[in-house]
Amino acid sequence: MRYVLFDKISNEVILLARILLVVLFLLFGWSKLTDFSGTVGYMASQGLPVPTLAAAVVVLMEFFVGLAIVLGFCTRPLALLLALYTLGTALIGHHYWSMDGAERMANMINFYKNVSIIGGLLLLCVTGPGRYSIDRR
Repeated sequence: MRYVLFDKISNEVILLARILLVVLFLLFGWSKLTDFSGTVGYMASQGLPVPTLAAAVVVLMEFFVGLAIVLGFCTRPLALLLALYTLGTALIGHHYWSMDGAERMANMINFYKNVSIIGGLLLLCVTGPGRYSIDRR
């Protein structure tokens, strides 16, 4: 069964999906960029080696890669890269299996939200950015 309406607006839906998929990265990446010293401090408090480098990677991935995906620039490889980054943040930041109580539940929810985001990014990697993108120009 074909969905004629979605066939007609598929490029618009893909654009909307790209925006919705990375809005979280853009919002939090921007806050980390504008409070970079706080981000470095947080990375240090989490025991990450070379916290300044870790903070720079986080800002690069969340804000700049997120922005590139919204614009549809190098969409497929960057969607794959962001999916791998999201997997890493899920494993490092939301290790619910080593927690108890409310902390365990909150981190389990965030872990599986990351897994869902990974699914969307992999789908974007396969489908591509659609017509409204720098890649299609």
